[in-house]
Amino acid sequence: MANIAQLHRWFPFLAWPRPDRQTLNGELWAGITVGLMVIPQGVAYAALAGMPLVTGIYASMLPALVAVLWSSSTRLSVGPTALTCLLVASSLTGLAAPRSPEWVNLAVWLTLLSGLLQVVLGGVRFGWLLNVVSSPVLMGFTQAAAVLILISQIPALLGFRSGWSRMLAQPDLHAVAAAFGLGSLAALVLAKRFVPRFPAVVLVVLAASALSAAMGFEAAGGRVVGTLAAGLPALYIPSLLPWPVLGQLLIPVLVITLVSFLETASSAKVESQRDGQRWNQNQDLIGQGLAKIASGLCGAFPTSSSFSRSALNLYAGAKTGWATIVSVIVVLLALLFLTPVLHHVPQSVLAGVVVAAIYGLLKPSSFVRVWRISRVEALTAAVTFVITVLSSPSLYWGVIAGLLMSLSHFLYQRLHPRIIEVGLHPDGSLRDRRQWQLPPLAPHVYALRMDAELDFASASDFERVIVEHLAASLHVEHVCLFAHPINRVDATGVERFGQVRQMLNGRGILLHISGLKLPVETVLRQAGELLEGPWLKLYRTDAELLLAMRQPTPAQAVTIQPSSGSKSTGSP
Repeated sequence: MANIAQLHRWFPFLAWPRPDRQTLNGELWAGITVGLMVIPQGVAYAALAGMPLVTGIYASMLPALVAVLWSSSTRLSVGPTALTCLLVASSLTGLAAPRSPEWVNLAVWLTLLSGLLQVVLGGVRFGWLLNVVSSPVLMGFTQAAAVLILISQIPALLGFRSGWSRMLAQPDLHAVAAAFGLGSLAALVLAKRFVPRFPAVVLVVLAASALSAAMGFEAAGGRVVGTLAAGLPALYIPSLLPWPVLGQLLIPVLVITLVSFLETASSAKVESQRDGQRWNQNQDLIGQGLAKIASGLCGAFPTSSSFSRSALNLYAGAKTGWATIVSVIVVLLALLFLTPVLHHVPQSVLAGVVVAAIYGLLKPSSFVRVWRISRVEALTAAVTFVITVLSSPSLYWGVIAGLLMSLSHFLYQRLHPRIIEVGLHPDGSLRDRRQWQLPPLAPHVYALRMDAELDFASASDFERVIVEHLAASLHVEHVCLFAHPINRVDATGVERFGQVRQMLNGRGILLHISGLKLPVETVLRQAGELLEGPWLKLYRTDAELLLAMRQPTPAQAVTIQPSSGSKSTGSP
């Protein structure tokens, strides 16, 4: 059994269930639907990445096959995505001319390095590192990227032959191209609204191609997809790069690795929740990394999981990875026999395909929602958004800024734990005495609770709060620590706890501790800091400590021993 489990880990597809006839029927329809959709999207996203258009089809074929065979999430549609392609284009701007051999070589290096990094992270089971990116940071970056993608596609969508700079100075609008672009965009938006499960992009692209050919759009000066290389991709071995150039690719590789896998996570979590299974992020890292490596060796760009195509795959009835294999076959047949059909597709239609796929990412209400939850996190999302937009094409600065703000906020919270003085609420619970205006538990008693771990980050605050209270209240005879929320203690925490206990002993103040959890109690006992005596009393539950504090006088409370079970104070 152990050998089989190990074999399934290296070759996850061996664990696929054997499909029956009914399952294969559903897989066939889902695969055909996604396969037809990914072909025009792949060509459009290749244009966004500044790559030869046929590489969009290459990235939709072998990488998708490799990903489904070696990933744990078998119903994700892996291939070109708008966000990853934008990162490729922004990372290589200024290093080479788009679609030039130098550009392709650099893009392949980005693909291979990010894929290798993902394989290594998954192999050493470091998928948890991706959790450092908070939801507000990802949301702010995604919103900014959507804005930049839309801005970059407007000139092509409206039929302008150049970018924004020349478009504003010397407008060269092609009215027919603009009609194609806006018409295709309107058709795709309406189809997404009324028939979301239908691959309308295929019908729109085919109709545009037929109409373009019939009216002689290319001969009249319109920009079309043109001739695409037919046949299977050849093995692409990138040429070596100078060290300074590789150094310039380092941060883009990290950002592409991070963002592309977070795209995968958003889709994989939906799939795992539907199946009621745990998501294996390390295996998906390996599968996605191998897919990128396969894409690079095909001379294409980094791939990722498309949320929209994955959702369509699920809606169309996909149950296993066989649907992806069917879609790969569809893409292969299109590459071998149907590339001439795409020749007459106006490039403004490709821009319409990108805009239709990306406009749904624009959700300004997300900022409002985060603002209601946390002002700091909303500010983090806003800063990520603004810096990403302003730093274009160096988009990674937005991610870096967001990460630093998010981690700084996390560190600040760890260094400033919630430590409150508690009082007994009329409902019988212990609550913040200041907030609820509650009386002390008893005369000359200071009762506190720390809702954090007692470690190097919180230990100083723990000691400071007690020292400051004792300096302000000179008649304290008892300090009660309700320790149930403390679930871990480290060496620094033990040291500060010992200093606090010795300080209280020196002042003749009795320390009462209730609810210590077993891991914390074990460490403190091994350090010799829980030796019960005249100045330290332990209680299994908060109720026992409260009972001791309710005695007529504090002096009598000192003589009360814990209940029969209180000597072993560890909580499960």
